[in-house]
Amino acid sequence: MERNVVILDIDYVLLDDKPVIRLFSKDKDKNIVLVDDTFQPYLYVLPTDDPKQTIEDILAGVEPVNIEEFTKKDFQIEKTFLKVTLKNPQEVSKKREFIRSLDSVKTVREADIPFYRRYLIDNNVIPMTEVKAIGGKLDSFMDLDAEELDLEIIKLTEPLKRIKDNVQDFRIATFDLEVRNPHGMPDAEEDEIIMIGISSNFGVNKVISTKNKTTGDCSFVEQVSSEKEMIQSFVDTIRDNNVDIIIGYNSDNFDFPYIVKRAEILDVDLELGMDDSEVKFIRRGGYSDSAAIKGLIHVDLYLVMRRYITLERYTLERVYYELFGEEKIDVPGDRIWEFWDGNGEELDKLFDYSLDDVVATLKIAEQILPLNLGLTHIVGQPLFDLSRMTTGQQAEWYLVKEAHFDNEVVPNKNTGANATARQADDNEGGYVKEPEKGLHENLVQFDFRSLYPSLIISKNISPDVLEIGEVDNIEDYHLSPEHGLKFKKEPKGFIPSVIGKVLSRRLAIKKQMKESDDETEKKVLNVQQQALKRLLNTMYGIYGFPAFRWYSFECAKAITSWGREYIKKSIEKAEEFGFYTIYADTDGFYVKYKK
Repeated sequence: MERNVVILDIDYVLLDDKPVIRLFSKDKDKNIVLVDDTFQPYLYVLPTDDPKQTIEDILAGVEPVNIEEFTKKDFQIEKTFLKVTLKNPQEVSKKREFIRSLDSVKTVREADIPFYRRYLIDNNVIPMTEVKAIGGKLDSFMDLDAEELDLEIIKLTEPLKRIKDNVQDFRIATFDLEVRNPHGMPDAEEDEIIMIGISSNFGVNKVISTKNKTTGDCSFVEQVSSEKEMIQSFVDTIRDNNVDIIIGYNSDNFDFPYIVKRAEILDVDLELGMDDSEVKFIRRGGYSDSAAIKGLIHVDLYLVMRRYITLERYTLERVYYELFGEEKIDVPGDRIWEFWDGNGEELDKLFDYSLDDVVATLKIAEQILPLNLGLTHIVGQPLFDLSRMTTGQQAEWYLVKEAHFDNEVVPNKNTGANATARQADDNEGGYVKEPEKGLHENLVQFDFRSLYPSLIISKNISPDVLEIGEVDNIEDYHLSPEHGLKFKKEPKGFIPSVIGKVLSRRLAIKKQMKESDDETEKKVLNVQQQALKRLLNTMYGIYGFPAFRWYSFECAKAITSWGREYIKKSIEKAEEFGFYTIYADTDGFYVKYKK
């Protein structure tokens, strides 16, 4: 059978000790699980000398599915690697230390790439996009029963084919809990949930509670008889409306842990997953308590907003005001229980506050989510993961994907003592001239477009073309100011080539935006170019991050030294034409003309 589906989520299970990928997907309102048992885990081994000897040594302690020789690039240099395919993903972590310890092995690579991410990269499968799935229909697969769960199960017989990348019409719901907390910080063992607010882009906007408003508009209140019924109504609302993305604000740390505990106490099945599974807490993107639901993407906007804007406090009220310039309804957290017990005007305000929380969260999501979807399409990793990644991690996973298509073997992460030692390295940074005090008028601004990314490209700043020591012909190199670091002019370094592609792609999209008369198309294109801009602005900075796979303190120093040189020369040239510099910072400066 053949179906066009949008991929939402991915995991894998073991069947007879063999990994099977599961892709939780949808075709409009129909839930579909794609299963693929053809993909196997692997790692790369770089032999010290003779690959045959290395193979013999590996076979002495490991039972691989297969070992093949491949010519791969390692920092631009072609080398013979052994691709060691193992039975299941657990074997990769168990056997890599043994393989690494062999005298005939120089290094082991790509053993730390999670299996489901490896699948996405190798098969060029992009979450949140539409693909053509071809395979056989199954009535059941392991604990999945198609009829019982009202879904389709398709076992893939051909590789997935991408159809449409810019899918935007997802069913989104936001939620928020209000808790009666007479003793201060809420305790899920004792303090009941008194309200659950839900807002959505498909018409559901309500507050579920055991009470009702006393005056005013109460049409949005769904009154139930107990807290147990309240939680069950929340579950039913999410499931009955076949929600694709559920969004909270600080929901990883508070809302989901709290409702999970209360559901456990009250004996409510919190079966929100496409496979009827409950909420689980897993480690993703550096966070150990990420609330995950199979086939339902949970995004915690609190984590996202901490990366998008700089504020002293990241309360929902503060973020909402920063984005929209509007005050939202506010109730002091330590007085929520008083408003609840008040049963009058304060209770009515609490209901309005509960609804306002989820409406505000949805409004923020509608502003921010398109950019995250754009980054998901570019980076190629699940939205659940991407929303919990730092910007540096997003850039790194994009480079991992690009390395695969460039036949480059990915470097290992710098961890432990090595990474800690590297943090002591200090880079001078960009040039800054402190602003002159006072009110200045008639200023002229000079600004470099994408200064650091442009420098990386034009000066070929990349660890794979960095030359340490004496060279025969200095004219074949770009020399950095101050430090004299040498970067080959040819071949093009891996990271400059990737950044060049991103920059060209962004410029092409901006040109397409100008030429388009379709406002909807313009909005979609603008999100794409903003996502690419964000990726570009991150890439130049992560050279100096010790845990970055392509870390290079020399590259970081070279970028900023060239940046300082360009900005200073530009200031000097402006002053030759009669301008006077008022303020300068990294990639731009302000001047006024001397009369």
